Amino acid sequence: MQREVAAKLEVDTAYVSKMENGTKQVSRSWLPILSEMFDVEMYQLEVLWLADRVLQQVQGEAHALSAMRLVLKKLDSQVR
Repeated sequence: MQREVAAKLEVDTAYVSKMENGTKQVSRSWLPILSEMFDVEMYQLEVLWLADRVLQQVQGEAHALSAMRLVLKKLDSQVR
């Protein structure tokens, strides 16, 4: 399966392995390809992709949870 994914994304299998174990980021431009390959809704992949990006930015920060709570409040107020 890694070979198939690598071929579709035009990367080597080592890169796919690193994406699977979280040491390399999935490019947003690959989401439509992965959505089709795995028969997963684009929405679901976009949510996972964005969550990974946010986590990468705040991980290890002493006040990450407090900052995320503040972000949620701000997003909630924008929606209303």
